[in-house]
Amino acid sequence: MTGTDEIARAASERGELVLRRRYDGTLELRANGVFVMDTAETSTERALATRALALVERPAQVLVGGLGLGFTLEAVLADERVEHCTVVEIEPALVGWLRDGTVPHGPALLADPRAEVVVSDVAVALRRSAPAAYDLVLLDVDNGPGYLVHDANAGLYQAPALTDARRATRAGGQVVVWSAAEAPELADTMRRVFGQVEELPYAVTLQAREERYWLYAARVPSSA
Repeated sequence: MTGTDEIARAASERGELVLRRRYDGTLELRANGVFVMDTAETSTERALATRALALVERPAQVLVGGLGLGFTLEAVLADERVEHCTVVEIEPALVGWLRDGTVPHGPALLADPRAEVVVSDVAVALRRSAPAAYDLVLLDVDNGPGYLVHDANAGLYQAPALTDARRATRAGGQVVVWSAAEAPELADTMRRVFGQVEELPYAVTLQAREERYWLYAARVPSSA
């Protein structure tokens, strides 16, 4: 049997957000008709967290840009070194679906006392953040700068927003951006903002297909 059932729909100034359930029970999230993620393949969301956390000796305070279906947050909270994780999500409906159980694993995840969800544009949240507030900033808002969920997100990968991310991260901390494809312009921009950047490819197997994704990681220098 194939097909999907729509279980939730919401509209905002950015367009339409739809949550569907496939007949095998998999949940699928779409924005303006474009596939964003599902619950069948979550390795990329988890890898963003685990690989980024490994770059920081003591990631006590973490900011995650983008809630999605919660799998990046779940992986962050699985690290016992994390004392608090702030997740910034622009779509209030998505936060509501995780809180009220429309996404079944959501209520338990968001009930973790170390988790805080802020409904905002992550670029705005970073701009308003206190200096050196975080040990690690993870940006998982799109599939990278070449695959934007919303056109307005392009600014997140440009120097002003990345400068705000640098200011919000303590010296020695890391700002990490996930991308579904190699992003040389992003690497160049991060190099200008931070002085250096690590381009970290990693291989994943998705439904018997070999894919390569990328993490762009920049350490905030001690002189920041």
